Amino acid sequence: MSDPEPDRFAHLPYRPNVGAVLFNRDGLVLVARRADLPNAEGRPGVWQLPQGGIDADEDPAAAVLRELKEEVGTDNAAILGEHPDWLSYDLPPALMGKALGGRFRGQRQRWFALRFLGEESEIRLDLDPHPEFDAWKWVKLDTLPTLEVGFKQAIYAVLAVSFAGFAGPGGA
Repeated sequence: MSDPEPDRFAHLPYRPNVGAVLFNRDGLVLVARRADLPNAEGRPGVWQLPQGGIDADEDPAAAVLRELKEEVGTDNAAILGEHPDWLSYDLPPALMGKALGGRFRGQRQRWFALRFLGEESEIRLDLDPHPEFDAWKWVKLDTLPTLEVGFKQAIYAVLAVSFAGFAGPGGA
């Protein structure tokens, strides 16, 4: 059933957020499958890039490294670049008033391109007692918008263009 008042959440703010496009040495990007939306009924699950909230007075560059450590177990990465604009998305109607503690209409994100400097064994999804992800893999940057990423597809299409110079072996 659809929400009879789709604009009733329009007054809610966007949550400040950072996102990480983490490239390996071959120029592939890490995506992780959400643990709360696992493979079910033949669906591939929902894959996304690591992202998370910015704490009060926290620098976005510091926040992206903190979020990497919290979500994928490592912050062994160097920042390569940053998308020049904040990107925003609204939650789907079914999640409005529920997701993000019901306090936000969506997220306003600062995205960073990073180079992973470590070994794959450093990527650990099991360090948090309630992990956000249950699987991860490396993919080509230009495939991001084609993955099952749900309502984040438009942002991922922007990032695929914005960070194209970092893709492929030896990217900037």
